[in-house]
Amino acid sequence: MARKRDFARPSARKRIFDTAADLFYRRGIRAVGIEAIAAQAETTKMSLYRSFPSKDELVAAWLRDHDAKFWLAWDSMSQKYPGEARQQLQAAFALFAKHVSDPAARGCPMANAAVEITQKDHPARRVIEAHKAKLRTRLAELCGRTGARKAALLADELFLLMEGAQVSTVLGFRGPARKVAHAADALIDSHLQGRRRA
Repeated sequence: MARKRDFARPSARKRIFDTAADLFYRRGIRAVGIEAIAAQAETTKMSLYRSFPSKDELVAAWLRDHDAKFWLAWDSMSQKYPGEARQQLQAAFALFAKHVSDPAARGCPMANAAVEITQKDHPARRVIEAHKAKLRTRLAELCGRTGARKAALLADELFLLMEGAQVSTVLGFRGPARKVAHAADALIDSHLQGRRRA
């Protein structure tokens, strides 16, 4: 029986990664030490360093994992509305509104990490910058396909709306962040109405 339990138990690397991901998101990167991660993962610091060369690399791995999951969800959503840019934008913001309305939400892991990690040579910094740049590019592509006259401006406004909603989760899940999808719709409408008037 003990052997079966051991076989079913996640590997030390997975326990370390899952524990670190949870603690980094809930408590912050700088507030969580290697000792706390190892203890909660029921492993040792030596085992942790065998799996991840440093805490910096562990943070970068966590953010790379978040990036991959984010784009999987985005692509899955997009595939429901092939060729329909407006519907894809609406679906993206509906999904986003659901996230920021979750009582357990603590904002965007990338944005939170960016506040704590200011060193340009930190491995996680490159992950954060690439993620945000890709998000802005994806929004710009979709806005361009809506036919909005000032598609780049609309993309920037939607990007800023998304970022602001993440930060406003500090006011609670019943705060203004839950209205982000409605605000995005109004913003898109204002740009498309401007096109029709022109």
